[in-house]
Amino acid sequence: MEFTVRQIAAFLGGEVIGDHDLKINNVSKIEEGKPGTLSFLANPKYESFIYETKSSAVLVNRDFKPSHQIQATLIKVPDAYKALAQLMDMYVQSIPVKKGIEIPSFISTTANIGTDVYVGAFSYIADGVKIGNNVQIHPQCWIGRDSVIADNTIIFAGVKIYPDTRIGKNCIVHAGAVIGSDGFGFAQQEDGTYKKLHQIGNVVIEDDVEIGANSTIDCATMGSTIIHKGVKIDNLVQIAHNVEVGENTVMAAQVGVAGSSTVGKNCQLAGKVGIAGHLKVGNNVTCTAKTGVTSNVSDGKTVMGFYGIDASRYRRINAVFRNLPELFYEVNQLKKEIKNIKAE
Repeated sequence: MEFTVRQIAAFLGGEVIGDHDLKINNVSKIEEGKPGTLSFLANPKYESFIYETKSSAVLVNRDFKPSHQIQATLIKVPDAYKALAQLMDMYVQSIPVKKGIEIPSFISTTANIGTDVYVGAFSYIADGVKIGNNVQIHPQCWIGRDSVIADNTIIFAGVKIYPDTRIGKNCIVHAGAVIGSDGFGFAQQEDGTYKKLHQIGNVVIEDDVEIGANSTIDCATMGSTIIHKGVKIDNLVQIAHNVEVGENTVMAAQVGVAGSSTVGKNCQLAGKVGIAGHLKVGNNVTCTAKTGVTSNVSDGKTVMGFYGIDASRYRRINAVFRNLPELFYEVNQLKKEIKNIKAE
C-alpha cells in the first residue's frame, strides 16, 4: 500500500517539516533507510543516523531539534515510538483477514463455531470446543476437548491447546506454543523411582493476553493456572502448574516460573528470570535479567542477581565483587604487616 506524508501526518496528528506529497510504501530502520520508506527516531543514541539516512521521511518527537541539515522529510509527533505503533496497527488492519474452513481439517460435529472464523488446513478441533466470532486458527493447530476460544483471538500455526483450556477475547498465541500440558508433578517412591501425579486442572487465559512462540503454560494439578488480563509473554517462557500471573505483567524470553507461585500486577520480568515454587511476587515488581527469585518479593521492589537481592544492595555487592583481587592482595599485605608487628 502507498500513502503520502500528508496522509500519514493527518492520521497521526503530526506536523510535516518538508515535502507533504512524498509517497511512502514501506518502513525501514533509520540506519538502513531506503527511498520511499518511513523510519523513526525515538532513542537519542541513534540521532547520528538521521543526518545520513536515505529514508524519505522520519517520525521524530515533537521536541526534536536537529543539530545538522537533514535531507529527509520530518513528521513531528508527541511520541515517535507510539506513533509507529499506530501506523503498524493501521497496516495490519489493512491486510485482508482470512475466513472459512480449509480442507483437509477436522472439526467435531459437537464443536460450536462462531461467525467469520478461519480454520487453517490440517487443524484438529475436538468434541465440545467453542470458538467465538472472528477467531483465526492457523494451519496444524490442535484444539483439545471442551476448550473455549473467545472472539477475535488469533491462534498461529502449530499451537497445541490441551482439553478444557479457556482463552479470552483479543488474545494472540504465537506459533508452537503449548497450553495446558501436564505440570511437572512426580512422587518419589521408596525404591527411588517416581510415580506420576496426574494433573486434572486446566489453564485460564483472560482477555488481551499475548503468548510468544514456543512458550508453554502447564495446566494446574487441581484448579486452574491463571494468566490474567493484559499479560504479555515473550517466546520460550515456561509457566508451571497452578501459577497465577497478575494483570498487565510482562515477561521476556526464557523466564521460568515454578509451580504454585503468584506474580502480581504490572510486573516486569526481564530475560532468564527464574522464580522458585510456592512464592509470592508482589505488584509493580521489576526483576532484572537473570535474576533468581528464591523468596517472596514485596510490592514495588526492583530485584537483581542470582538470589534476587534488593537492587541497591546488589549494586554495592557487585562493586565489591569487581574489586576482589585487589582486596585479596591488600588483606594479605595487612596480615603480613600485623604478623610483623606482633613479632616485634
